[in-house]
Amino acid sequence: MEVIIRPNEGAASELVAKLIARKLRARPQLVLGLATGRTMEHVYDHLSRLHREEGLDFSLCRTFNLDEYIGLSPDDPHSYRYYMNERLFGRVNIDLRNTHLPSGLAPDLRAECQHYEDLIRDCGGIDLQLLGIGRSGHIGFNEPLSALRSRTRDKALTPETIAQNAPMFGDDPARVPRRAITMGVGTILESGRCIVLATGAGKADIVAQAVEGPITSAITASALQLHARCTVVVDEAAAGGLKGTEYYRWIFENEPEWQEFRGQNGRD
Repeated sequence: MEVIIRPNEGAASELVAKLIARKLRARPQLVLGLATGRTMEHVYDHLSRLHREEGLDFSLCRTFNLDEYIGLSPDDPHSYRYYMNERLFGRVNIDLRNTHLPSGLAPDLRAECQHYEDLIRDCGGIDLQLLGIGRSGHIGFNEPLSALRSRTRDKALTPETIAQNAPMFGDDPARVPRRAITMGVGTILESGRCIVLATGAGKADIVAQAVEGPITSAITASALQLHARCTVVVDEAAAGGLKGTEYYRWIFENEPEWQEFRGQNGRD
C-alpha cells in the first residue's frame, strides 16, 4: 500500500482521474471498477473533461460498479445506474452495453450476485478498481464484520451508512433503501490495482485506522493492506490522523511513477 497526500480535494481527485486516464490510454480495453458518491463526482468531472479536451477514449472500456441499492429501478434518480449515466457514462464515448451494475430489482438476488461475479470473471477480472471509504471504514457496502473473503452478495446497511447517504435522498434517512447488492471484499481484492480516494477532515480517523491500523473485518478497508498494488490518495484534511506522513511525502517525491504528477496542485 502507498499513500499519496495532495494539497486539497481538487488536487486529490484530479490525480485519481489522471491515474485512471493513464491506465486507459495504455490499455483501451481496460476493465474498470467504479464507485459512486459525492467524492467521486469530482473524479468523473475530470475524466469527462479529459475526454472532451484531450480525446480520452472510453469506447473499448468495460466497467463494473461496486454496488446498487435493492428496490430501485435503473431510471430512479437515486439509483447508482442513474448516477453513473448522469455523472460519467452520458458524458463520454462509452458503450452502455459495456457498463455493468447489479440489478436492484432482480427477483432472485443470489442468482443476480453470482451472475455479476460470472460477468467479472468472463471479462478477465477488474484491472483497476476505484474505491471510496465510508465513515465506518467500509468499501462498497461491505459493512463492519463483512468477511474478508466475501463475494458479491446482498447486505443490510447500517444506520451509520444510511445516515451518511441520506443527503442524496433529500436529507431524509427514511427514504434510503435498507439493503444493497455489493461486490465482496474478496472480489475487490482480486482487482489488478486499487485506488482509494478520501477527502475531508471527517475521513481522517477512519483513513488512519484503515491504512495504519490492524487488518480487521470491523474496518473492511483495512483489508486493502493485503493488496499487492493499492494506492490511497488523500487531501491534507483526510491525512490529518496519519502518523507516517513524512514518509508518504518522501515516496511521492522520489518514486519514478509519480514524476509526471509532482508539482501539480490541481484545481480547488
